[in-house]
Order: sequence, then structure tokens, then C-alpha cells
Amino acid sequence: MSKNLTKRSEDYSGWYNELVIRADLAENSGVRGCMVIKPYGYAIWEKMQAQLDRMFKETGHVNAYFPIFIPKSYFSKEASHVEGFAKECAVVTHYRLKNTPDGKGVMVDPEAALEEELIIRPTSETIIWDTYRKWIQSYRDLPVLLNQWANVVSWELRTR
Repeated sequence: MSKNLTKRSEDYSGWYNELVIRADLAENSGVRGCMVIKPYGYAIWEKMQAQLDRMFKETGHVNAYFPIFIPKSYFSKEASHVEGFAKECAVVTHYRLKNTPDGKGVMVDPEAALEEELIIRPTSETIIWDTYRKWIQSYRDLPVLLNQWANVVSWELRTR
């Protein structure tokens, strides 16, 4: 497998992506920058996750899940936090598609604009902090030991 493989010391990102493809762990999908994790690759992930999950739980952590859609207003409150990755955020503006007039495709329904745009989670801090605000009323509510297994979306124009 190492024949003609990009050198890790020269281009770590290129080496890693090449290794994942050649080992048949994943393949590129129809969406640039997104991969389909194949069964063997997913089996490796499940083993890693199980081990990490056990380790987290040994320290008293419990799992929780926060929404993938975050109201834009949450990010407005944290403008300085978002500044570094704002250009990489994917934004949902509508909630419905409809057939094109010729019936040969679909289009965004202009009448289905959201009241507030939603950001597809680039990071979970803003929604977690908003939730903690409701859950934590005093020091007696601490510590909160949560773990979240979640996807994030960073719409990078080029691989680092």
C-alpha cells in the first residue's frame, strides 16, 4: 500500500486522505468534501467510539445530543466566537422544495422561507451554552459532565 503514497511528512492531509481511500475505508461522495464511510471504516470508528465512550463514562460523563440546526441569533450573540469560521458555515434558509414548472426537477419554494435562518452545526458551543443556561441555576447543578457524538459541517473551500 505504501507504494506511491504521498509522504506524511510532506503533506499530512493528502497522505491521510489517500490512505483512507486506498485502504477502502471511505470514498468520496457526490458532495465535494463529504465522504461515505464504508463498512470496514465504520467498524473501526465503532471500536474507537466504544473504547472512548467507556473511558468517558468511567469519569462520570453521560451522552447527550444537541440539534444540528442552530438559530442564527445564537451566533449573533457570540459574534467574536464565530468570526474565525463564519465563512465556512452552511445556512438553511427554506424548509421546502417544490417541482419546477416544467415538472422535470425541483426548486426551493420561495414561499417557504424560514422566519429565522438556521446554521448547520459547525460547532456546538452556542446551542450547548444556551441549554446550560436553563439547566444550571447555581453551583449545586455543577459539574455537568456531558459528551456528544455528533457531526459538524465546515464548508471549507479547500482541504487543509
